[in-house]
Amino acid sequence: MKKDLLNLFDLDPSEFEDLFRLAGALKDLHRRGVPHHPLAGKMLGLIFDKSSTRTRLSFEAGMFQLGGTATFLSRKDIQLGRGETIADTARVMSRFLDGVVIRTFGQEIVEEFARHAGIPVINGLTDLLHPCQILGDLFTIIEKRGTWRGIKVAYVGDGNNVANSWINAAARLPFRLSLACPGGYEPDRAILERGMKASPEGVALLRDPGEAVREADVVYTDVWASMGQEEEAEARKTVFRAYQVNDALLSRAKEEVLVMHCLPAHRGEEITGEVIDGPRSIVFDQAENRMHIQKAILETLLGGKPHE
Repeated sequence: MKKDLLNLFDLDPSEFEDLFRLAGALKDLHRRGVPHHPLAGKMLGLIFDKSSTRTRLSFEAGMFQLGGTATFLSRKDIQLGRGETIADTARVMSRFLDGVVIRTFGQEIVEEFARHAGIPVINGLTDLLHPCQILGDLFTIIEKRGTWRGIKVAYVGDGNNVANSWINAAARLPFRLSLACPGGYEPDRAILERGMKASPEGVALLRDPGEAVREADVVYTDVWASMGQEEEAEARKTVFRAYQVNDALLSRAKEEVLVMHCLPAHRGEEITGEVIDGPRSIVFDQAENRMHIQKAILETLLGGKPHE
């Protein structure tokens, strides 16, 4: 039976653990230059309504390293639900491809595609969720700290798709999550309420970023205006000014705090150049690990043999 990756809330803790172990093994093989081609002869479709750098490159490179091929379809090539129905597109693509990554606006588009597809569907980003990003982030935390168990993650900024996915992860795994968001820019209400009820260690929404980062092991931020919100960018700079991740804010966290950002970064806005380039930043390790965790996702979902 085919399996999709649409939402981290759908995973159980053992599935997280399996992906992290496999990502570590695959990264080790890659570093040692050992060929590993469990997906030879398989083709991955990348359907991107939204532009991308890291998501596209990491999936294309990862599929190539696993022995398969990826084909890219942009908004100019295909428009989901415009003309041909999403259901029909999913059925047709299932005849040609072995898996699909979709990066689009509505979460409902990805979910409808998955319902009608006979192949695995991976959520490469929607306005609501960004599950692959947080899987890569957690894998990076494991590399740096040995575990995510019992740590405190502080998310500072816009309650966007990344924040929502952090909440979904905290609802399934034993780490604390504190979010600092200004009024009117909170995470999705239903996701937040569910996360607060389900989280083993606790999810908290605060207004004060200084309080959110207190005793934090990881401080995380993202852009203040996401794709599709460009017209709000100037107004958001005023609203979010107190939510910048800088040295003063980090002084409230643990001395050995790690700083993360999913990129692209607007230096001087949500994060200072001194912090992102400083010794506490693991931003570029985090970016690299998107490829390694996505290789683990691909090998798991597209039918590669389990790694030994």
